[in-house]
Amino acid sequence: MKKRQRFVVIGLGKFGFHVAKTLYEEGHEVIAIDRNQELVQRIDGQCTEAVVLDATDKEKLAALALEEIDAAVVSTGSDTSKSILITLYLSELGVKNILTKAVNEDHGKILSRVGARQIIEPEKSMAVRIAQGLSTPNMIDFLPLEKGYSLLQTAPPKSFIGKTLGELNLRARYSVYVIAIKETVPDNFRLVPPAEFRIKDSDLLIVVGRQEDTKRISELA
Repeated sequence: MKKRQRFVVIGLGKFGFHVAKTLYEEGHEVIAIDRNQELVQRIDGQCTEAVVLDATDKEKLAALALEEIDAAVVSTGSDTSKSILITLYLSELGVKNILTKAVNEDHGKILSRVGARQIIEPEKSMAVRIAQGLSTPNMIDFLPLEKGYSLLQTAPPKSFIGKTLGELNLRARYSVYVIAIKETVPDNFRLVPPAEFRIKDSDLLIVVGRQEDTKRISELA
């Protein structure tokens, strides 16, 4: 059973609204905060508690006793000074995990220094994902992991078809690991396939490794 966690989302524009709503739908406790009453009314019923509050007021923020929450998400639009101040206050109030939306790289650096553990740049992340998808047309799906690494789901290159994983020896040749294979004929999912597994043209390979190495695999077809 998924552990029920407690979150606070500050700033209920499009990004904050959907973060709060999704966390609540996933079964978590969510406190949604904004100083705009209309935005708070819009999220009411789709979160645990909807609060009209100016989060730049440290005393009012402290009154919510947020030090025991699992994470705080700060999304205050283009007002950089507001997000910096709220992030600082949350850190001073004992919130351990703060994720703050940044408008640019410099803003993100400041946020990190005042307490943000994770910087969110949704436009940049989406742009990178689209560009990577366009630059590697054989890639079916792409998921960034730690910096420099990625998880790739791709159709097998023609040179792989008919060979076993042992024969291909992808770890030595390309520095990547095949962690799973989705067979479409017959419909089957193999987690950590054995070395003797022979690849078919109907298979999908799920590969993990450094981004430059997974990209090499997708470019082989």
